[in-house]
Amino acid sequence: MQAFQALFHQLDQVTGTRAKVSLLVEHFRSVPAADAAWSLALLLGKRRRRLITGRRLRTILEQRGGIPEWLVDECHGQVGDSAETITLLWPAVRDKVDPVTSDLPHIPEHQPLHWWMEILLPSISRLKDDDEANAVLELWQTVPKNQHFVINKLLTGGFRVGVSTGLISRAIAEAFAVEIELVVQRLMGGFDPTAENFQQLILPANAEEQQSKSTPYPFFLASPIDLRRLQESEPKNWLVEWKWDGIRGQLIHRGHGTFLWSRGEELVNDSFPELISIGEALPDGTVLDGEVICWKEGDSTPLGFDQLQRRLGRKQVGNLLKRECPMRFVAYDLLEHNGQDIRHEPISERQLKLSELIRSLTHPEQWRIQQSQHWQLKAWEELDQQRQEAKTKHAEGVMLKHCSSPYLAGRKRGTWWKYKLDPMHLDAVLLYAQAGHGRRANLFTDYTFGLWNDAEKPELVTFAKAYSGLDNEEILELDRWIRKNTLQRFGPTRSVRPEQVFELGFEGIHPSKRHKAGVAVRFPRILRWRKDKPAQEGNCLSEAKQLMNN
Repeated sequence: MQAFQALFHQLDQVTGTRAKVSLLVEHFRSVPAADAAWSLALLLGKRRRRLITGRRLRTILEQRGGIPEWLVDECHGQVGDSAETITLLWPAVRDKVDPVTSDLPHIPEHQPLHWWMEILLPSISRLKDDDEANAVLELWQTVPKNQHFVINKLLTGGFRVGVSTGLISRAIAEAFAVEIELVVQRLMGGFDPTAENFQQLILPANAEEQQSKSTPYPFFLASPIDLRRLQESEPKNWLVEWKWDGIRGQLIHRGHGTFLWSRGEELVNDSFPELISIGEALPDGTVLDGEVICWKEGDSTPLGFDQLQRRLGRKQVGNLLKRECPMRFVAYDLLEHNGQDIRHEPISERQLKLSELIRSLTHPEQWRIQQSQHWQLKAWEELDQQRQEAKTKHAEGVMLKHCSSPYLAGRKRGTWWKYKLDPMHLDAVLLYAQAGHGRRANLFTDYTFGLWNDAEKPELVTFAKAYSGLDNEEILELDRWIRKNTLQRFGPTRSVRPEQVFELGFEGIHPSKRHKAGVAVRFPRILRWRKDKPAQEGNCLSEAKQLMNN
């Protein structure tokens, strides 16, 4: 535990990529495999089962430490995190709390991380009421002060550290002389923290291992377009295709089963049983990369993303939902063919093999797998026109892929570009602000905006939330304004004078019964602060609804 706690605090103190990688390399080399496995799982930030809620920890502190609820709430509003709030308040009440004993296992010094994660902390989750409270208090009274924050975060299950999966993969590759692409690939689909799995992770490459697994390959991601750089090359060297508005996925058929993975590394078989059914018709040893999208048979364009959302996260899908939200897999690429990894081949060759594969399928609902339409670019002057045509296709824009490009892992600039449509936009009025998290916990960075309704006496109706788009100077300026113009407080949230107008951009808009405004938008963000506009000139709900018809 001491080694992981030290790593956590060291990572929090450095900002450079090289420094973080060096810390990770040293840690993974120096700890046993069982501890390295748990360090890896925690650093990856995958949500674990919550052993105890943050609210329950706060209640224990209030009741046993004699701290009033309002004080804890006020501190939490400033800090933004229950685990950190408790860590900061505990020293003030420690001497007031009588020593307690519980059914916790004895905690000797220098116990390894895996013992904490597999034995000690889970034992707390099996306790109830006073027994649980006593166990938590004994833990706080026993462990050193510098470990409290980490322990509290481990208990509540939400553990985030400022290192990306890419940095972690790079560190493991460097520490054990393994190719980074292989590490990334082996981590796809999740990582179960055992010593055996960590040892498997750092083994040299095995040509047969991918074909024996149900997990996907790492996704290759396009970069936002750089037109100047792109137009230095010949247009004929680029393939263009529509960028569909669904969820990215890989459809896999290997000898032991069929699997549909989202880009977020979630297995979504249950939500899309029709795609699993047709996936079973694929030849053994096939992996398709594509888009999961709502699309009715015979239609020339797909349904909106709001229809796809009705299917997400479901364990069972009824016949009515299947009829209303029929699913199609639009295949962008072929990654594995007849059990062979072909990602190294040029995309032009992979597309030919993909076309042949789809033509050879025999299934009653063959329409559910479609190769994405693609074409060679003839002149750069055509590109923007083709991008604008995406509106009529209900697509987000276009993709450009170099004819010779292999299928890489992650976001590699130069061979795949995305050229999205310009966002929709509306001018909305700031209504509420909430403090951020982590290093921005003392600033108001989460905003709620409203549009004018169309009543005889217009009123502002909450429309969307946005968390990004302002630079640091604007955040500080707006934070000062919010504090001076607060009307009411609701815990960490404040209502403010409806005076500030912001231009919001978003990717799509659709009807919604769950929102007071009657509409919902996709990926809202702040485009600019309209200091030139009074609140009365903000947009109306009727103007928002008109966008749905454009």
